[in-house]
Parts: sequence; structure tokens; C-alpha cells
Amino acid sequence: MTRTRVVRVAGLSVRIRPRETAMAGVLAVALACLTVYALTVGKFPIPVSEVLGMLAGRPGPPGAEYVFWTVRLPRVLTGLLVGAALGVSGAIVQSLARNPLASPDVLGVSGGAATGALLQIVLLGGSALAVAFTSLAGAMVAAAVVYLISHRAGVSGLRLVLVGIGIAAFLSASNRYLLITAELDDAFRAGVWLTGSLLNRTWDHVTIGTIAVVVLVPAAILLSRRLGLLELGDEMSIGLGVPVGPTRLGLFAIAVGLAGAATAAAGPVAFVALAAPHVARRLLHASGPSLVGAGLVGSVLLIGADLAGQAAFPAGDLPVGVATGVFGGCYLAVLMGRWWRRGSMR
Repeated sequence: MTRTRVVRVAGLSVRIRPRETAMAGVLAVALACLTVYALTVGKFPIPVSEVLGMLAGRPGPPGAEYVFWTVRLPRVLTGLLVGAALGVSGAIVQSLARNPLASPDVLGVSGGAATGALLQIVLLGGSALAVAFTSLAGAMVAAAVVYLISHRAGVSGLRLVLVGIGIAAFLSASNRYLLITAELDDAFRAGVWLTGSLLNRTWDHVTIGTIAVVVLVPAAILLSRRLGLLELGDEMSIGLGVPVGPTRLGLFAIAVGLAGAATAAAGPVAFVALAAPHVARRLLHASGPSLVGAGLVGSVLLIGADLAGQAAFPAGDLPVGVATGVFGGCYLAVLMGRWWRRGSMR
């Protein structure tokens, strides 16, 4: 069992798990260091002292201010926010589905976002901000369809996953059709977006991620205790006083909102939502879903993958979705190998 301490402040009682709190602090420090370092590297290197000075409001050297405020800071902040949103969303989905291999991709959220973006790029055209909003709308519509179909026979984690797989397959086929019928320039632009990238991020993308994280992550944390109880099963949760239906719907809406906003801001970045909850549980030794830990790990993974891509291809612009895909594929192979050796997949 995880040791828990109760801290009472001004009439309020807060349960604190020392190990989880300490590891969350370590992750936050690591994320801060990665963030500052990411602001210094690129085709136009900026020393750490100048980065910290510009963050403090002091003017920078000629040319550095434009690169910092217009190019680099929006890119890094978008990566930080998207990673956090995907990590929290993945932890919620895996807990609701009671399946460690579940993720927003499985539920068709990413496929719906891709369909919305492709419709905007191929049929309507428009700016990057318009593509972001239509992708968010597509994610919401796809999630609503999945939930409504699942709700007809009573919503359960397994039914959500099965319906989500079917909807995701249909959306994937639709997206391929849109790509092969598009003009060459539109198809190229759509292909880059579908890879998942932090290139050419603007403050509009930062705003999308900020709104999602600031509004939805606290709501998820408030429902985290009920989320842990839902893992015990519906009958046990009802016996403990949890309103199962409204709680599951609320958590599902939060997970969809976070995943949809993340996809709108950076495209469908692979494997972060799948891997972050696993890594967080191992590091924090949490007995249940650790939403804060998953969010921190998601940000660390995404910023780290972007830095790794820049280091591996300094002369090019490797989309971060390629780097996370390589990392996620290796991690998934190791994870399934461990399960196979323990006999849990036989």
C-alpha cells in the first residue's frame, strides 16, 4: 500500500503521498530544465542567460527577440501543453476502459480530428487556425458518435473501446480517400499535419492548449478519486456512492476535450497518450491513476522527443510525431514483451 499523510490547513484536510509528491517534484524540475534548454537550441542558438533575461522582461540581442518570442517560445509552450493534455487524457481513457493499451486514438478521437482537418485543408482551405478549430470539432463529433452508440446498450469500458475501434477504422478509410482525391499541394500539407508537428506553431496554438489545460485538467483532478473508484467496477462504485453514469460521461468528455485540443494544436502526435500513464505509474508507484504525474510525463516525453529530433536531424525539421512514433513503438514492444514473459497475454 502507498503511504499517505493527511495535512490539515485552515480547516481543510489534504491527503498527500510523500513518494508521489517527491517524484512529481522531480518531474517538474526535469521539465523546467528541458523547457529552458529547448529555448536555447535551434538554427539560431540563444545562450541560457539571454533566455532567462528575456523571460524576465529584459531586452535581448538583435534578432534574438524575434526568434525567441515569435518562433521558439510558441513551439516549446505548445509542446509542453500538448504533452500534458495527452498524458492526462491517456490516463483517463486507460482507467475508464480498464485497458492499459487504450488511448484516445483507439476511441476514434484522433481520427475524427484528422477528418475535420482534412476537410478544411482539402475542401475549404484556410489558415492554420481554421484547421485547428475544424480538427477540434471533428474530434468532438467522433467522440459523441462513439458515446451515443455505446450508450444504447449501457456504457462500459469494453464497449467504448470496441465501438471506438470501429469508428476509428471508418474514419481512417475516409481520411485515406480524402488524401488520394486531394490536389498535390493540399495532400502534402495534409500529410505534414497528419504526422504531428511543432513546426511553425503560433500563439494561437498556445492559446488552444492553454485553455484546454487550465479548464479541463483541474476538472479531471477533482474527479480523480471517483475515477479510481470506477476501476473497482460499476457495482462496487455504486455501493460506495459514486454516480457511475454522470461521472463516466464527465470524465469521457474531459478526456476527449484534452485530446481534441492537443490534436488541434499540434496534429495527431503518436504514443504520448499511451506511454505517459504507464511511465507515471512506474515512477510514482501509484496505486491508481495519477493524472498530475501523467501530465508531467507527457510534457517531458514530447519536449524530449522534439529535442531528440532536432539533435538527430540538425539540418532538417523532423516532425515530433515521427520521434514519438519511434519511441512509442520501442516502448510498446518492451511493454508487451514483459507482459508475455509474465504470462498475462497468454
